[in-house]
Amino acid sequence: MKIFKKEQLRLCDEHTIKNKNLRSIDLMEIAATNCYKWITERYTKDYSFYIVCGKGNNGGDGLALARMLVEGDYEVEVLMLQSKDDLTEDTQINFDRFPNSVQFIDNDSFEIESFNSTILIDALFGIGLNRSLDGIEKKIIDKINQISAIKISIDIPSGLPSDELPKENQTIFKADETLTFGFIKRSFLHKEGAEYTGNVHIIDLDLDQDFIKNESTDNYIISSNYIKNNIRKRQKFEHKGDFGKALLIGGSYGQVGSIALSTNAALRVGTGIVHTLAPECGYQILQTLAPEAIFHGAGQKIVETIELLVNDYTLGIGPGLGSDNITKGAFEQLLKNENKPLVLDADALNIIATDKKLLKSIPENSILTPHPKEFERIFGKTNSSLEQCELARKKAIELKIHIVLKGHYTTVLTPLGICYYNPTGNAGMAKGGSGDVLTGIITGLLAQSYAPTDAAIVGCYLHGKAGDIAALKKSQEAMTAQDIINYLSEVFVTLKK
Repeated sequence: MKIFKKEQLRLCDEHTIKNKNLRSIDLMEIAATNCYKWITERYTKDYSFYIVCGKGNNGGDGLALARMLVEGDYEVEVLMLQSKDDLTEDTQINFDRFPNSVQFIDNDSFEIESFNSTILIDALFGIGLNRSLDGIEKKIIDKINQISAIKISIDIPSGLPSDELPKENQTIFKADETLTFGFIKRSFLHKEGAEYTGNVHIIDLDLDQDFIKNESTDNYIISSNYIKNNIRKRQKFEHKGDFGKALLIGGSYGQVGSIALSTNAALRVGTGIVHTLAPECGYQILQTLAPEAIFHGAGQKIVETIELLVNDYTLGIGPGLGSDNITKGAFEQLLKNENKPLVLDADALNIIATDKKLLKSIPENSILTPHPKEFERIFGKTNSSLEQCELARKKAIELKIHIVLKGHYTTVLTPLGICYYNPTGNAGMAKGGSGDVLTGIITGLLAQSYAPTDAAIVGCYLHGKAGDIAALKKSQEAMTAQDIINYLSEVFVTLKK
């Protein structure tokens, strides 16, 4: 699914109006109708509604919704910013259509009765706003944010930019639910913006599909359809050699569990043959936890052992690896000799952070999977998660690699400069071992001849989806990284239905 900037969203509306022979007021009516359907499917007539409207088209959406709620016998009160002067043309039409009186507010003395059954709808400002709120607007939203009610924003929380992140201490409506039109806005996908949106629901406006198909963007959300279409189909007469050979390299005394998780994850995504290279201290642990994998003891001979193995295998390196001088030397030698894409995580990234010259030795199309702090140690500090994402895009292009920037909406940045946001996953995955599982998943997919971009995209989606099932079955609190591995099977079953 594409993510469009606000100018592209405006053009999409214009093309829809033109190509479907609509008027702009008709599109506003469609938006309000679909918001009305969403609301009335969830809230009974025991709820009372306060709808706060601005003078622009977002206010027109709110007035149209208010009219429909009144016609549906809901209790509705409309509060409108200042006066009815200077309304946009479509907002004026919906103002005239509204059957009840409207309360105009020009200061913060208005009252809203606060009960458990109170729903407060924000229709003050839409995506066209290009400034911080101040004056009476700021006072109104500051007061509304203090009111105890169910809060719903129409299209975007008032005051939140759509393409950028808010400045520090900026006044923004804080919604519990956001009913956004047609597309997710990019600011919704970063923690600094997401804290204002609550749960986001896309309201379909039946927008012009030709425009959507032909309009270019560098930002996408990964969809389940994309994953279904890109999961490799297994044929009847294929054998294990047809499904790739993965080699997971890592582990050290006290951290063998990390590489064991990676190994089991690679096995669970369908890899034909999985080998694990780890210190001798991990022999019993790995043979017990992953009996299907082949163990290779490294010890002091790690360099020689790697040289014997790497030629025929797809490598995932880093979980629990450690960073002593022998390991650093072996890793540096591997980077110099290897030309196939690698998956690099954890201590592999930490070694690179101590010697940034190694970045230029990473094979093209490799996949790095840093969390924000690991990324910062390698590439430097940024002022926001969006800035970090843009720096990752720049570095992915410059180094011709993939960067999987882990977080609530994990982002995959490609050598072509495309950003893919992963919508699956939850806070229960914020635990030790989750990243090791992702390393194993991506390595296993890469070994099965998935293109590096697809290995990263599909891997992130499967990882997050398994985590969502684990949270459902075990709870976010009680789920573990092993649960993510165990529920990968349910993800594959679901995708094939």
